[in-house]
Amino acid sequence: MLLADTPPTLDSGDTAWLLACTALVLLMTPGLALFYGGMVRTKSVLNMIMMSFVSIAVVTVVWLLAGYSLAFGKDAGWGLIGSLDHLGMAGITPHDLTGDVPTLLFATFQLTFAIITAALISGAIADRAKFGSWVAFTAVWTLLVYVPVAHWVFAPDGWILKHLGALDFAGGTVVEVNCGASGLALALLLGPRLGFKKEAMRPHNLPLVLLGAGLLWFGWFGFNGGSAMGANGLAAAAVLNTQAAGCAGLLGWLLVEKKRDGHATTLGAASGAVAGLVAITPSCGSVDLFGALVIGLAAGLVCCYAVSWKFRFGYDDSLDVVGVHFVAGVLGTALIGLFATSVMTGGPAGLLHGGGPGQLCKQLVAVLAVACYAFGATYGIGRAIDRLIGFRAEPEHELTGLDLAVHAENAYDHGVLGHGSASAHATSVHPHGAPASDRTRTV
Repeated sequence: MLLADTPPTLDSGDTAWLLACTALVLLMTPGLALFYGGMVRTKSVLNMIMMSFVSIAVVTVVWLLAGYSLAFGKDAGWGLIGSLDHLGMAGITPHDLTGDVPTLLFATFQLTFAIITAALISGAIADRAKFGSWVAFTAVWTLLVYVPVAHWVFAPDGWILKHLGALDFAGGTVVEVNCGASGLALALLLGPRLGFKKEAMRPHNLPLVLLGAGLLWFGWFGFNGGSAMGANGLAAAAVLNTQAAGCAGLLGWLLVEKKRDGHATTLGAASGAVAGLVAITPSCGSVDLFGALVIGLAAGLVCCYAVSWKFRFGYDDSLDVVGVHFVAGVLGTALIGLFATSVMTGGPAGLLHGGGPGQLCKQLVAVLAVACYAFGATYGIGRAIDRLIGFRAEPEHELTGLDLAVHAENAYDHGVLGHGSASAHATSVHPHGAPASDRTRTV
């Protein structure tokens, strides 16, 4: 019998690896909650954390009811969307396999990607969104934006993967460009926070930020390593590249801070690591170690400057979803066209490794397509929700703080963050890479 005719069989090692990676990626969303929660002002920290936690519940329900089927079901035409064959996970049993792992496990692994992508958007509209509107937005956005893009890039018949031939190992377009463009759309729709550019809006708890960054870094090994879909050499290379790029991004950001501002900050270290990890996400399975280091370093350097663009152009991307996730996602996806090696990809190579400019062009087309679709669709969804139930919080709620106004809770009263006034936590921190004149204009 030919090898190609052999029916797939479950591989216990690959299954065990993907089970662990699924748990790691899910942990990233609570990590993001702490990362974002430490970056906002004291009066809205619980609301910020809740926006991440509620995303876990909402996206899970949407994904299991229809999202997985539309993202990974049989292509319904032209590589744009999947079928409705598996609504409610119908027809999928514990014995069904995707590759050599259970399909139910594959679906759960992909679910964790959808969760973190939706939660990431919340950082762009921190301190000023109605909680109920955020819940509604998360459900609709997951179905109408995340699911189609996931089909384009991750599904075997997706147009970006199959027809365009762009490479995206673990979600540079699906997760990072997608959430960054969507975050920009919502930031423009809701407008800036009250006092933006005039009042200091410093991170209230930097240890919380670093703890969240550490959990994100830890989970990223599952994010990227699990995308190899097996306990194999490709997973090992992806994990190593992830570590290298995260470290290079951290150092790159600190170099810019030290040269420009005279201080290397803890907030900068956390942000630089995240920038490097974002950039390597699409490319960790396509580049060698040198490429990973260059991509991570480039992300740290460029994103440190990019986060200050909001002050120049006037859009209030509260926690720098655009400046970090969008910019680093674009960089990481595009640079595959330069640094991809055939040893890693099994075929296509970047311009610096014997390939022509074709792969670079494909990468840029993929970035442009996802960014334009995500921005346009997100703005439309946000506008519809705003007209139906309102999206922006009431001014008095924003001034009082969403923790008390929306959740009837206060972080300090509940002993979550210790004791002391908000101002006690807002001492020597300046914004992500903002120039000296903008040091009071913090996140």
